[in-house]
Amino acid sequence: MSVFSRERVELKTPEQIRTMRRAGLLTHAALEAARAALRPGVTTDELDAVAAQVIREGGGTSNFLGYHGYPRTLCISVNEVVVHGIPGARVIEEGDVVSVDGGAVVDGWHGDAAFTQIVGTPLDAGDEELVELTRQAMWRGIAALDRRGRVGDVGAAVEDAVGGRLAVVDGYTGHGIGTAMHQPPDVLNHRDRDRGPKVRAGLCLAVEPMCTRGTTETDVLADEWTVVTTDGSRAAHWEHTVAVLDEGLWVLTAPDGGASELGPLGVSVPTD
Repeated sequence: MSVFSRERVELKTPEQIRTMRRAGLLTHAALEAARAALRPGVTTDELDAVAAQVIREGGGTSNFLGYHGYPRTLCISVNEVVVHGIPGARVIEEGDVVSVDGGAVVDGWHGDAAFTQIVGTPLDAGDEELVELTRQAMWRGIAALDRRGRVGDVGAAVEDAVGGRLAVVDGYTGHGIGTAMHQPPDVLNHRDRDRGPKVRAGLCLAVEPMCTRGTTETDVLADEWTVVTTDGSRAAHWEHTVAVLDEGLWVLTAPDGGASELGPLGVSVPTD
């Protein structure tokens, strides 16, 4: 592992990235178990327990549990909750828009990912567009790293993909990841004058756009974690951990390394 000067960004070796791949696949398994259990009538605490068991049985630990005092394995954010929803007694209902965010640590290396799913029948086409367009924006943001420009190219690609049809949430970003869950650099979800550090092999980032059907503005509830839209509009959140390699991009939290999504965008993905 090496460090380059701007914001002391870690560059990982191929061996370290392979360990991060193990953490990424365990993260994926935990989130997929939660997705399989996601249905009307289940509580968010029950979903959290499902993911916790997968991580434990897979030989990893949760990187969310205990992070700055956070009390659960997952963040589960429903409808107007953008991010950091704390699992508890809330019962999932038909038509809810549910974002599930989590991560695992394996041998000291981190993975982090999130998905959003509509439970059962969507209330309207707007919710479907919210979820799918945010997902597409994430993949466009990841693909932008292949140009080997600047980290800020991710935010420009996300903004272009959304195209004004959704609002991109202010103040919450992706991040570097490796020996800690959150590292430099910040990965903005919009254009900025400061385009950030140069993209180079060994860089590992969590790319995670958050979009809403209404405002860009949010409030934090009294629990000091739960982030909600100020106008009550519904939100979506997608995330993957991605490594930049000499030979292409490797999405560490996707079973196929991101090939099915990045291939059509002209991005090479190495095989495991």
